Amino acid sequence: MTGGRRWATQQQWIDDALDRLLPSEELSPALIHRAMRYSVMAGGKRIRPLLCLEAARTLREETPGIAYPACALEMVHTYSLIHDDLPALDNDDLRRGRPTCHKVFGEAMAILAGDALLTLAFELLSETPGASATQRAALVRELAVAGGTRGGMIGGQVLDLEGEGKAPTAALLEGIHRAKTGALLRASIRMGAILAGAADAELDALSRFGEHLGLAFQIVDDILDVEQSSEALGKTAGKDVSQQKITFPAVFGLEASREMAATERRLGREALSGFGSRADGLHALADLIVDRTA
Repeated sequence: MTGGRRWATQQQWIDDALDRLLPSEELSPALIHRAMRYSVMAGGKRIRPLLCLEAARTLREETPGIAYPACALEMVHTYSLIHDDLPALDNDDLRRGRPTCHKVFGEAMAILAGDALLTLAFELLSETPGASATQRAALVRELAVAGGTRGGMIGGQVLDLEGEGKAPTAALLEGIHRAKTGALLRASIRMGAILAGAADAELDALSRFGEHLGLAFQIVDDILDVEQSSEALGKTAGKDVSQQKITFPAVFGLEASREMAATERRLGREALSGFGSRADGLHALADLIVDRTA
């Protein structure tokens, strides 16, 4: 199977799992469930669940219950997008190629849809099939820390907001993005590894890969915001510049940023050296992330 077909097949598997695990649009209260499904099922690359699946596959061929943490990650990611797009934050009208949740359902329902996806994610982790009580607790903690204020997604968002209009520095830039974007990507890999029963050394190596990949992902994201159109990205291009956000191109320039992304990918590959060909899927995902054009 070619790389493109492989990812398309896995993305469809994730979409099918999300469709099963999300509440039905007909279930009362129907409006909130329509808003949740509108945003989650709008498409997207499903990078976080893919990383979760491939991390588990690096350790064992089949991991029962892996759909639950994979879908929980996508739900938390989508909740963050819904809230980021709100007028109080990035005030965006376009996400994944169509109107943002608050534009369709109103601000109040968009806030509640994000809240509902966040809480559903933890419900799923608490009932992950085939997981021990210790593994379930570890999965819950992993996602909570990655989404929280101490080096997690919300903390990174706060630093990003506080940094708007400030003189960009390398230290502030890295602090923002290791938390805002990198923490959830790293957690995606760690959660797959935890459910697959990773030994300490294996989890450490996969975590280092996740740290490098998370930074590479954000560098490329910042580059694409400058170089691509809104149509290509499926979201409003040029927002970083207009909002005076601290980005890698703003601090280092485009060419140096590209070199940095390549370096992070190389360091990530080195972290996986002990897994040999078992990590081919993670290597391929790293290439997909760094070489993407949208």
